[in-house]
Parts: sequence; C-alpha cells; structure tokens
Amino acid sequence: KKFQRRKKRTTTKIQPEQGGTRAIKVKIPTPLQRLTNKQSQVEAEGFTVGEVLGDLERTFPGFKERLYDEKGELRRFINIFLNEEDVRFLEGLNTTGKDGDEISIIPAVAGGSL
Repeated sequence: KKFQRRKKRTTTKIQPEQGGTRAIKVKIPTPLQRLTNKQSQVEAEGFTVGEVLGDLERTFPGFKERLYDEKGELRRFINIFLNEEDVRFLEGLNTTGKDGDEISIIPAVAGGSL
C-alpha cells in the first residue's frame, strides 16, 4: 500500500451570530501579573477555556509553562473558574464561554498551622 500524507488539519471556529470572536475577561492572580505588565484583568479570545488560555499565551508569553505540566495537562495546583464555576466540574478546558464571560485563574495556596 502506498501511504499518502494527509493535509494538515485546520479548525474553523464557529462565529457567534453577531460575527467576530468571543471576548472573555481573564482575572490574573498577583504572581502572574508580571507577565501582563501588572494588569490584574485582561481580555482574551476563544470559544473554549483552552482556546482563551492559548490566546493568553500568544499575547503574554510565559503563561503556558506556568499553567500546564510537561504532559500538557493543567497543573494540579492551578484552578480555573468560568463565571465562578470550577471548569474541572464542567467540561474542563473544553468548557465553552460566551461574550462577557469571566475566567479566573486561581493558584492553590497551601498553608499550615502556626
């Protein structure tokens, strides 16, 4: 059999009814604000939480290595909320958002007793 090289897959984003892309507000925790020029909130585009985080990495390089482990999975101590709901209990990084939604990146804080 002769193998043919497949064309590279391209994905087409479904556009919202009004056109354009989805703008999602992203709250940035203090430890990561050095990546966003000290901005505590930025806007990123995407239809899923994963796409929004990818757009964040393109705009502010350095997020990926802080949010994902070497396997490409979200780090255990990083919590991502979409409109105050933990995406781990929704559809994870495939959770879809809409214009005006808000993503919060919350690093877990460990502590002990004094």
